Amino acid sequence: MNAPLSSPQHQNTAIGRPVPRKEDFRLLQGQGRYSDDISLPGQAYAAMVRSPYAHGVIRGIDSETAKAMPGVLGVYTAADMRDYGGLNFQLKIPNRDGSPTRTTPRFALAADKVRFLGDPVAFVVAETAMQAREAAEAVEIDIDSLPAIADMKAALEPDAPEIYAEVPGNLALDFHSGDSAAVEAAFANAAHVARLDIVNSRIVVNAMEPRAALGEYDAASGRWTLHAGSQGAFPMRNQLAKDVLKVPNDKVRVLTGNVGGSFGMKAPIYPEYVCILHAAKALGRPVKWTADRSESFLSDQHGRDHLVTGALALDAEGKFLAVRFDLLANQGAYLSTVGPLMHTMNIVKNGVSLYRFPLIEVNSRCVLTNTAPIGPYRGAGRPEANYYVERLIDTAAREMGLDRAELRRRNHIRPSEMPYLAASGMSYDSGDFTAVLDRVLALADWQGFPARKAESQARGKLRGIGIGDYLEVTAPPAQEMGGLRFEPNGDVTIITGTLDYGQGHATPFAQVLSDRLGVPFERIQLLQGDSDELIAGGGTGGSKSLMASGAAIIEAADKVVEKGRELAASVLEAASVDIEFAEGRFTIAGTDRSVSLMDLAGQLEPGALDVQHIFDNAPSAFPNGCHVAEVEIDPDTGVVEVVKYTAVNDFGTIVNPMMVEGQVHGGVAQGIGQALMENTVYDADGQLLTGSYMDYAMPRADNMPDMVQDYHAVPATTNPLGAKGCGEAGCAGSLPSVMNAVVDALSVYGITHIDMPATPHRVWQAIRQAGG
Repeated sequence: MNAPLSSPQHQNTAIGRPVPRKEDFRLLQGQGRYSDDISLPGQAYAAMVRSPYAHGVIRGIDSETAKAMPGVLGVYTAADMRDYGGLNFQLKIPNRDGSPTRTTPRFALAADKVRFLGDPVAFVVAETAMQAREAAEAVEIDIDSLPAIADMKAALEPDAPEIYAEVPGNLALDFHSGDSAAVEAAFANAAHVARLDIVNSRIVVNAMEPRAALGEYDAASGRWTLHAGSQGAFPMRNQLAKDVLKVPNDKVRVLTGNVGGSFGMKAPIYPEYVCILHAAKALGRPVKWTADRSESFLSDQHGRDHLVTGALALDAEGKFLAVRFDLLANQGAYLSTVGPLMHTMNIVKNGVSLYRFPLIEVNSRCVLTNTAPIGPYRGAGRPEANYYVERLIDTAAREMGLDRAELRRRNHIRPSEMPYLAASGMSYDSGDFTAVLDRVLALADWQGFPARKAESQARGKLRGIGIGDYLEVTAPPAQEMGGLRFEPNGDVTIITGTLDYGQGHATPFAQVLSDRLGVPFERIQLLQGDSDELIAGGGTGGSKSLMASGAAIIEAADKVVEKGRELAASVLEAASVDIEFAEGRFTIAGTDRSVSLMDLAGQLEPGALDVQHIFDNAPSAFPNGCHVAEVEIDPDTGVVEVVKYTAVNDFGTIVNPMMVEGQVHGGVAQGIGQALMENTVYDADGQLLTGSYMDYAMPRADNMPDMVQDYHAVPATTNPLGAKGCGEAGCAGSLPSVMNAVVDALSVYGITHIDMPATPHRVWQAIRQAGG
């Protein structure tokens, strides 16, 4: 990488500096442009008609009353949508016998059966949003209710209601990975086996901005435009064109502006988007749809939802011999775009974490139920896998009388063993896991915990401390665009196919380009959310954006230098071989004759220095770290409070430490939310009991402790920046550290496990049942 420029201005924005986010001033003034902010002349409004039953056969839909209501422009059912393709499961994950995942396509509107509460069966378009909602309520749906099944265990019983004839026994996938015979032998020969049944509770994603979209159709060109929140305009455009609208890619444009959070949930195409595009074509005018919060609870993809039996085999000295996870994974009523990925391959990749496990076996039965579909949620299997193994390690340490930290140290992969081929098949390139653990224990004052515990006890509180060691396998960056465009006004625009849905990409991307080319930081702009501007792009997900777009920007910058050297040679009247580039200037070697890149761009024809580059695939990276949480519990009420939190992370090269700290802070907040309060509950008939903030608890500022964060950076060797990704690490470290701390606090009553969420009622109940 080029040496940092020497000017004070550049030093203030160089890689490694905590540069404030470029967009914050505009956003804090209310000048952001989110999906619901977009309006077009003549637009109409859509409202969805949703099933009030979790399971049933559609006998008829009577829309006559609705059609006659004021302002109504149309009422549409599945019969009107039959020319469109399904919202298809995109991956190939085989059953243990090699057969493909059992699935049926999901279409925009249910035609024969409804399969979960809120399943869309029709929609209304009217002149105003209120008219559309009132008319939607007037649509009468004749549904023969069928027995529903919301419990994934019960869904596998022989007499369970069948959700699809094409999916016998409601089992979409019976996944297996690992050498069963070798794992069984390791367990048979083990000196000790720790076993644990673990619930990974279902989460409603609850992004700050509910989903919204606006569809257009241009009859003259036969072209659709969708304005919607997404995690990548390019992949959404491609799937929408190929699978749903069945048209060439150039007939579809996806535009995404500011996005108020996603965490995986806004990545796929939803039924509502297809509906408004259809109506826009049918009516010859734009059509808009916006969900309210109650509709989001029903219709957004949910996250997590596993039942796990974990087992850890150890020898007499505590050396890990094998780990096995047997999962039941709820898929909901339809497979999402990535379907069972979180419950299968991501458990395999992340379940061995940063330890020298010789063997891992994963058995996952992925079950369909009459509940909302499950999709990725911050980490998408990575935090869960780390949670399972960390709970097993604490259990083994207690049962064998070993120190929790020492047991982890004994089994850490050592720096001298890098590159390390893990039992998952992943090759770790870098990391110093014991140094990270030792650093966080020192910062957290692990040795001083007994005194803090005694002080809490004197106030009538229980105090516990927990470790959350973790390693994540990031998503492998697909091909990614690195476009650089020199604008007439002197700005330089980065064009890339990742997408900022709250992370703040504009600032670190500008830091990378400024470092590479010497372009003034304040003149760098970012364009991400327009599929027409992109020639490649994998979107944002799996903590890969800086690795993908950062590498693409670096390679594109190098191409600008190549172009510029030839052009500068002409301007400076020298041979191109004599032109050097450093600190933003082209110079004739051995002389003081030079021209800056920006001045050169101003002298050239528009586009002369522009680059459209595609960065090819890079392997996954392995962000890792260790978090230590301390909790206090009031034994009289069961209330759990996180009172101290320390995190040391290895994210490789850190471009902007302030923004990384914010990412960790947000992930920890979501982890604490799942650990202590968030829980999605359906009744036996598939009715959602936690359908609003009256029934679903979300973490707030007063649930968060002050956090101490530090870094032990070992740069990755597999991408030009040396970056490892940080977006999901907060969840990966907080789930195990908080829950291990809760169990540690409750251990005075002989309690050895409690499931998430550790709500006051659940904790109080556990204490009472233990005789406390």
